[in-house]
Amino acid sequence: MHTDDTIVAISTPPGRGGIGVVRLSGSQAFAIAGALVRSTADAEPWRARLGELVDEAGEVVDEVVATWFRAPHSYTAEDVVEVSCHGAPVVLRFAVERALALGARLAEPGEFTLRAFLNGRLDLAQAEAVRDLVEAQTVYQARVAARQVAGAVARTLAPIKKQLVDLIALLEAGIDFAEDDVSVLPDARILESIEGVRAPLAAFASSFRYGRVVQAGLSLAIVGRPNVGKSSLFNRLVERERAIVTAAPGTTRDLVSETINLEGIPLRLVDTAGIREARDEAESLGVQKSFEALADSDLTLVVLDAAAGLLPADVELIEQSHKAGPTLLVWNKVDLSRTGFPGSAGVSPAGDAAGTAALPGNPAPDNFEGCATEAWRVSALTGEGIPALRRAILDTVLPGLDGSRETAFLTNIRHEQLLREALAALDTARGAVQAAVPHEMLLLDLYNALRPLDMITGQTTVDDILNQIFSTFCVGK
Repeated sequence: MHTDDTIVAISTPPGRGGIGVVRLSGSQAFAIAGALVRSTADAEPWRARLGELVDEAGEVVDEVVATWFRAPHSYTAEDVVEVSCHGAPVVLRFAVERALALGARLAEPGEFTLRAFLNGRLDLAQAEAVRDLVEAQTVYQARVAARQVAGAVARTLAPIKKQLVDLIALLEAGIDFAEDDVSVLPDARILESIEGVRAPLAAFASSFRYGRVVQAGLSLAIVGRPNVGKSSLFNRLVERERAIVTAAPGTTRDLVSETINLEGIPLRLVDTAGIREARDEAESLGVQKSFEALADSDLTLVVLDAAAGLLPADVELIEQSHKAGPTLLVWNKVDLSRTGFPGSAGVSPAGDAAGTAALPGNPAPDNFEGCATEAWRVSALTGEGIPALRRAILDTVLPGLDGSRETAFLTNIRHEQLLREALAALDTARGAVQAAVPHEMLLLDLYNALRPLDMITGQTTVDDILNQIFSTFCVGK
């Protein structure tokens, strides 16, 4: 990919709209834009000018606004011009084709951001966060990405990396100037320094568990016997009539999914077919898909009928769900069971959750292998208990969520893998010190720990990694 020419692309989403933006970047951006846009006023950097988009014969195609940015104070740190046209696809295509005829080249995916990185405008972690910001589905995701675009990852790593570099410098000095009586650190001090680097690095790497969920979201399968109110609960959580609800058991035959915003986390809800002995081929396929959804989900909501009580089929399903992963039990239809509620003996003071005490003649949930002994009381009809259930969903999958929100955390798997490489190198270095390995060899392990940290911000990288990262961007960004 050549970076010394001028590139052009449409920077707004495909389709019709009120406005569409065509972006140019490179040494010839001002000259090409000057031939593309006719204006009565001279172009001035960092000023927007009203003008006319014209063809090669000078005929007006559209009235536009062009904004000019002089290097290095632009997104790419090059000369940049953004032409805001009316959002007709034919007009935007014309503007791009005209720019190509005037000497520009069509931009590759992510090439504007790649140039920002290569020109020192962004580090690599910031550049990757730009993609996360563009793809954000919730405001919270956007805030997290914006913090990382502002350099949150590099700021977190900077003091850790400095400690490592200081240790390397001391050891190098001890080797290079041994004849000048420069003191060599004792093993205890070296181990202390390695641990001083390793501890915060390990904590930062472990934050990916939370960051992954922020970035990718969660999936939740709603399962249960027919007619326990799964679809009604699904609609209540989605807050609209998304799934068909009837009084007849077995209405849902296929998976119905919808993504909601749960405290800033994208949550994909999957309503499943009622699990029972299938009566025909269509229902059999629906039940099979229900079990597949249960196996694939991050969390399973097992819905129980408070009016009917705990049945043997419920017990079997709870056991299967628990073996598949994290599980929440939900007593639905509590509005129909104000007296003799199956779990009434263990109602919490807040009234949101109840102990799943056994019904006469049924196995106690305490006997389920590793199963939680608490179930949440809700009414999909009235909305009772739904806010507490929403909170319980997050607390089950992400315990300690509130404490993680305000700290820097990883959302990128590439960064997490590189931190794991650095931690492995530090562990090797620690073992080398304990084995009295010469410091020349110990330094190799410390440099192996430093290299992955440089690769996160792009101080040390290779073209293959850059191509892989920026090829996932949209064209025009």
